[in-house]
Amino acid sequence: MFMRMTYMPRIVDAELIRRLSAAPIVVLEGAKACGKTETALQVARSVVRLDIDSSARLAVATEPGLVLQGETPRLIDEWQIEPEIWNHARHLADDRRQPGQFILTGSSVPDDDPSRHSGAGRFSFIRMRPMSLFESAEGVGTVSLASLMNGNLARSGETKLSVADLAKLVVRGGWPLQQSATIANAAQAAKDYLDQIRQVDVSRVGGARRDPIKVGRLLASLGRNIATEVTLKTLAADASGADETMSANTTTEYLDALTRLMIIEDQPAWAPHLRSKTPLRKAAKRHFVDPSLAAAAIGAGPDRLEKDLELLGLMFESLVVRDLRVLAQPLGGEIFHYRDKSGLEVDAIVQLNDGRWGAFEVKLGGASHLDAGAASLLRFADAVNTSKTDVPMALCVVCMSGYGYVRPDGVNVIPIRSLGP
Repeated sequence: MFMRMTYMPRIVDAELIRRLSAAPIVVLEGAKACGKTETALQVARSVVRLDIDSSARLAVATEPGLVLQGETPRLIDEWQIEPEIWNHARHLADDRRQPGQFILTGSSVPDDDPSRHSGAGRFSFIRMRPMSLFESAEGVGTVSLASLMNGNLARSGETKLSVADLAKLVVRGGWPLQQSATIANAAQAAKDYLDQIRQVDVSRVGGARRDPIKVGRLLASLGRNIATEVTLKTLAADASGADETMSANTTTEYLDALTRLMIIEDQPAWAPHLRSKTPLRKAAKRHFVDPSLAAAAIGAGPDRLEKDLELLGLMFESLVVRDLRVLAQPLGGEIFHYRDKSGLEVDAIVQLNDGRWGAFEVKLGGASHLDAGAASLLRFADAVNTSKTDVPMALCVVCMSGYGYVRPDGVNVIPIRSLGP
């Protein structure tokens, strides 16, 4: 078994073990550098790394069965580099008829291929993201999301987080390799990451060349508009140059490439049953998979974020959405947002696959902001149909620091460092 002494445990660890006990092949996918390989190596008993092993890539083309031989679970790292390995792994898993045969890790979605089997009944898929604050040991995890979604109340001792510290957490991000780096080095790593994306990776997805300058402009626009419902028209205008306009179709194609690389992840709108007849807004909010990429895209270091609290507030919201995604996934949860045309909005809705849901507002400021967030949540809860299945399990305001407690109106107040699985 391959082990790493410095490995920081991840919430997805237990999910990976559980899936391997049930399915012959587990696909662990996520953005580059989020920790997929190290996580898979904790349980893999043999490994082949297609990104660095040229002889293995040659073998796939001539005798792929050789690449699949080894103790199981066998890790096939960056499988999408040689997509034909997919069908060969499936056939071998069918022959063996045992769970836990292969782990396929991938940092992009390969092109569609009619000859590739769907994987139904053989493959189990897990999305992996950068680390939550709880995983990176910046959080204490005394308020359990699972407990909140069971209807329990938030209670935690005081946690402290200054504006300066929050700005540094945003710039550092949840990338495992950057947790021990200086903030300056982590910021440079995020910038280098985006440079690699715009200069190389976006043109590898789909085999079409994309203009690195336009990709950079698009990334910067996404960074400026993080955690908002920025329109395709705005993004296209920002990505256009002085002498050339970028069409909506081309912008959509670029966004699709970034999505397939798993570095952006939209937050869809939620559509509950409402008493109110006010029309809903259905646009998704835009997010990078980690807020550090948004900061890097616009060249915002901690000093700038400290001076621009509106921008820091949006970055904070994106950080909370990242953490909620990580924490909700083992519960079968997805993260949505809500906004109607009257202006009523909720920053995040955690929806579990059994129908339970909770609403979360994210507030950077003090008492008056907490009051406003709680009032908004209560108006929203009142607007939702009061049938048994539509009662929220939790109404929560996530804030920067302080104590975790329940307000007299029933709304939970949760400092971000207190939030855990």
